[in-house]
Amino acid sequence: MANKDAAFGLKAIGKVGQNRDNQGLSEYSIAASSAAIYQWDPVKTSGGYLLVAGAGGNLRGSLNGVFYTDASTSKPTWANHLEASNTATDIVGYVSDDPYERFEIQSNNASASAVTDVGKTADLVYAAGSSPDYISGVELDDSTLNTTAQQLKIMGASKDPSNNDVASANVNWVVVIAEHELKVTTGT
Repeated sequence: MANKDAAFGLKAIGKVGQNRDNQGLSEYSIAASSAAIYQWDPVKTSGGYLLVAGAGGNLRGSLNGVFYTDASTSKPTWANHLEASNTATDIVGYVSDDPYERFEIQSNNASASAVTDVGKTADLVYAAGSSPDYISGVELDDSTLNTTAQQLKIMGASKDPSNNDVASANVNWVVVIAEHELKVTTGT
């Protein structure tokens, strides 16, 4: 059965071991007029602020939403994404940042993947999200599959029946962040 092609970034699905501290979110400051960050975009920290992350380099986790005081209305605002033109000075991003968090992400492979990809590492391929849902467009870059240190480590195929066929294009993988700002691991 063919998998649907619908990128969504790094969606947190639970921690390795399923311990009692599951699914915690941490708060990070985001600079005003920062680049747009969509829900489930991979993020990193730099200069004390949270930024959207692309291919290569360590990651902090994935964005779940933001809270800020709207600069034009002075109203507290929650959103699943951050607009690039946001001028608020109190923007806080909520991030799934546990080094043992598992994520689901779609592969950009236009042909079949393989069960033997489990245990390998890969980098991300960045694509901006889209409106009106403001969900990330980031995917796992299948062309980078290797056993060296890279951003993500594949743990297995998704349980989603619409995207778990490894013999078809665009399989959803369950991954952990291998190049995490709080820890680093390599492939098999």
